[in-house]
Amino acid sequence: MSNYEHLVDDIDRLLTDIAHISQSEQDRINKVAPTHFAGAHNLLHYAHLRSVDLRPLQAGLTSIGATRLSTVELGVKPKLEAARNIVGLLSGRGAPYNTEDIANAFANADEVLEEHTTTLLGEAAPDTHSRIMVTLPSEAADDYEMVKSFVDAGMELARINCAHDGAQAWAKMIDHVHRAAAEAGREVRINMDLAGPKIRTGAIADGPQIGRARVLREESGTVLESSKLWITSTDNENPPLAPAFSGRPALALQVDPEWYSLLEVDSIISLHDTRGSKRAFEVTQVLEGAVLAEGDRNAYIAEGTLLECDYQKTRATGIPPIVRRIKLKAGDRLVLTTAEVAADATPGVIPVLSCTLPEAVRALEVGQHVLFDDGSIAAIVREKRTADFETADHGHTEAVLEVTQAKIGGTNLAANKGINLPETDLPLASLTPEDEVNLEFVARHADIAAISFVRTPEDVRHVIEVLDRIAEQNPDIAERVRNLGLVLKIETVPGFNNLAGIILEGMRHANLGLMIARGDLAVELGFERMAEVPQQILTLAEAAHIPVIVGTQILENLAKNGLPSRAEITDAAFALRSECVMLNKGPHINDAIRVLDKMSRKLGRSQRKNRMLLRHIHSWDS
Repeated sequence: MSNYEHLVDDIDRLLTDIAHISQSEQDRINKVAPTHFAGAHNLLHYAHLRSVDLRPLQAGLTSIGATRLSTVELGVKPKLEAARNIVGLLSGRGAPYNTEDIANAFANADEVLEEHTTTLLGEAAPDTHSRIMVTLPSEAADDYEMVKSFVDAGMELARINCAHDGAQAWAKMIDHVHRAAAEAGREVRINMDLAGPKIRTGAIADGPQIGRARVLREESGTVLESSKLWITSTDNENPPLAPAFSGRPALALQVDPEWYSLLEVDSIISLHDTRGSKRAFEVTQVLEGAVLAEGDRNAYIAEGTLLECDYQKTRATGIPPIVRRIKLKAGDRLVLTTAEVAADATPGVIPVLSCTLPEAVRALEVGQHVLFDDGSIAAIVREKRTADFETADHGHTEAVLEVTQAKIGGTNLAANKGINLPETDLPLASLTPEDEVNLEFVARHADIAAISFVRTPEDVRHVIEVLDRIAEQNPDIAERVRNLGLVLKIETVPGFNNLAGIILEGMRHANLGLMIARGDLAVELGFERMAEVPQQILTLAEAAHIPVIVGTQILENLAKNGLPSRAEITDAAFALRSECVMLNKGPHINDAIRVLDKMSRKLGRSQRKNRMLLRHIHSWDS
């Protein structure tokens, strides 16, 4: 048998396989919205194609100068049929598939993807195919000019994170976006991210009530800025906050009203700090409701420290406790518990730490990995046990962890930091009860609802059921709910592993998209896998003919510091293969928007998804 005949047989086998898949999965395909029928078939075809090793077939096709099947995503069946025609003609076995039908299939698939993208994200700017989404900071609720500057710079979608602020602030942000868009004469859509069941570390017991008044010195030791006390009276129910001074912040404390009344400019306050060192502060300003005193030395002042002025004494009060953190090194032990306890951060003590979702602790199994604070600390479960605490509910579950990764010398873990469980099957829906309430607000006021931490098709089914319930209970917005954009955020290992099923379930909703949330996804997968996983998600979504938003740390240095790194420019170019790129906030965000817009216009003429477009490069004319 010739090489041509082997290739013909291999392609015929694949065509038979995908025909069988379409037939066997017809019940699932029939449940998707009519606009997704073609995409559902192609999604299943592509998923099958990626379940086998096509490299020998690709090598054989390359050796005869035929297609390598490297851009097969948009139309698996027509691509295979086109390859079969070429090889069939070369082998003498003929070209059985109509070339006009093949060409029409490719064109139709491109049109379907473009139509779905425009329906979800709005029209793209001229010469581009990727939109720019910008995360609105909390200040956007009260600062119209900030929002207007985003729109003027090129923002095409505004993102509101429902993990922050509240309905009143969200409504103000939306009003500002609509006003700015109307003034600019174009549409800017609203995407609202529901928070989802974020797992975070619980409380850590506070340290002693000690504060520091600190000087700022130059390298030679000369004092550049004095240490400062911001003194208010205990009978002032709303004392003024200390302003932002140059140098170190002022230490705020309260004193007895009678003693406070003695203070005037040039008064000297003396004390012995917690180290027994004598310190003196001179009153430099008497303001409305507060007194500023300054010194030339550092002072550690505890709650109850004795202060003296003009031979009169009082005790310092109102000094907040030291916020403690747990320092963890590789090899250390840590216990996660379902009990509501404040962890002891004392060095040498094995900390017992609660988390915001006790169900997560119960779901852990020995040998599974646990990641803290965006992966800065990694641990493994060594033991599961039941322990009693002095509470009404006995028999709490504990997971004993061993730290496997931390910085040399240890990494500090604070309260309310994220926990990722990449290998644990969590018995949690992607929508919390709070999310379900917020989803009705989103359906009334926004264009897109983004669902966080989607892990399984069942998660998607639950979201669609909640949307159906909202439509049924609120006839006045039923049509809005049916047309609401639904974006499924892929940010967990289960979400990536179950991606084909998640997309197919999501196709029951007509207006659908994906977001590649690279932050949590990188933590769970490990950074080395981020070289390939985003591209794999992009290709599967393209096979389904649904748009993708890429987010997290795109042009982050530029947005925060005003100057991009070379690497993040390349990263942004990759992100622009998607239909939308998300930028996070920063003081130089307008510069980031403008740079991304310029890149999008340039690349829009040179690439479409993973297909390179060979435009005229004028720089090489000479």
